[in-house]
Amino acid sequence: MSVEMMDSATIVGFVEDEEVFDAFIGDHFSRLDVDCDGRLSYVEMLRDLQGLRVLETHFGVDVKPDPDEVASLYGSLFVQFDHDANGSVDLEEFKAETRRMMLAMADDLGSLPVQMVLEEDSFLKKAVERELIKVAA
Repeated sequence: MSVEMMDSATIVGFVEDEEVFDAFIGDHFSRLDVDCDGRLSYVEMLRDLQGLRVLETHFGVDVKPDPDEVASLYGSLFVQFDHDANGSVDLEEFKAETRRMMLAMADDLGSLPVQMVLEEDSFLKKAVERELIKVAA
């Protein structure tokens, strides 16, 4: 993990850089697609969804969430990705929903820089790295 500064432009720039975004999405999708069938099942996506830790912290202190609430939340997130409701997520669905979620996050973030703790291989960390490379060039 690392502490990084970012604003909405960091995320928007990453998403709009189709070459970089598509490459990252493809790599991430491939890592999740354990059985290499070109589709992500709920089980394959679950570990990634759990990495979001949406319910597991409360003001920085780990709390034990209600297992039914967690299962419902992860199920709802999976459905968001499964656009055609066939029980699995293909690369295009994964890319489209990730793009939509990242742009929604950028919209909420606004233009003032904020400091965030980011996991090393996360979408947001990749967005920050992309911006740093562009600034250094």
